[in-house]
Amino acid sequence: MIEFGILYDLALKISKIQRRKIPKLFKDKRVYVFAGDHGVVEENVSAYPKEVTYQMVKNYFNGGAGINVFARHIGVKFFVVDAGVDYDFEDHSFLIKKKMGYGTKNFSKGPAMTKDEALLSINYGRQIANDAIESGADLLAIGDMRIGNTTTATAMAAAFGYNIDDILDIGTPIDNERLKNKKKAVERAIEINKPDKNDALDVLAKVGSYCIGEMAGFILQAAEKRVPVVIDGFPTTAGFLLAYKMDEKVKEYALFGHKSKVKGHKVIMDSLGVRPILDLDMRLGEGTGAVLAISIIEAAVKLYRFWGDKYDCINYGWR
Repeated sequence: MIEFGILYDLALKISKIQRRKIPKLFKDKRVYVFAGDHGVVEENVSAYPKEVTYQMVKNYFNGGAGINVFARHIGVKFFVVDAGVDYDFEDHSFLIKKKMGYGTKNFSKGPAMTKDEALLSINYGRQIANDAIESGADLLAIGDMRIGNTTTATAMAAAFGYNIDDILDIGTPIDNERLKNKKKAVERAIEINKPDKNDALDVLAKVGSYCIGEMAGFILQAAEKRVPVVIDGFPTTAGFLLAYKMDEKVKEYALFGHKSKVKGHKVIMDSLGVRPILDLDMRLGEGTGAVLAISIIEAAVKLYRFWGDKYDCINYGWR
């Protein structure tokens, strides 16, 4: 099936995850968008105030965001996780409340959170994924929504040893002055907090966020339960990077939905040796690229199921 290129690779990966020669069709596809606020927004690093975070979450409830459109189009169940928004939401069928606090602290002045909070955020993410899988989810995707998210993702990547100039970019459309503020904030965070790149939990506590911690826990649990998880853009890839630093096996269960317009996204994916499914010059976030990629993943599985009886070219080597 070499003529099908990456479609074959996708189907093969799903087959290996499911431990089936012919992969099963997905019956319960879900996307979880993790939302929270960041103290570093105080440093004038974004085009928008932090209030936009809770306003966007409310927009999700009304079905008015890009991710709502794509989720309906692909047939994906949509959920938003309040990991740390500076707002108290009323109950909603879309909403999962796993609030760690009302936003992290400004990491350019000190640690974003305590180490205990960092560990709890990982555990919260694990709980969300476990609940999803126990209730029938067989394909998961993650997205993010918070003002200041690319600044935090940049700080975490820099803490893990990536060159800041290779990954620094705009998230929301900001001018050069704000981009300089962003770089200074990240550099101060690294200098002041001195995160240990060999200690993923230390990196999360010092320059991370509640959302990224919960995303990492979500990915870790999905991998443990052998359920594929589709990664979205730059901030969600920072969540994957954190999970990967904790357990490299997560790479076997992750698919990368797209390459976002944020330049650091490609840098990290290249370093991990992973290939995105789509490249649409998007920088929207919200899990939009991941959900769009699900349609390609499903097409690959259906194609392989169609041709599976005609080809016998896989050596799984299962134990």
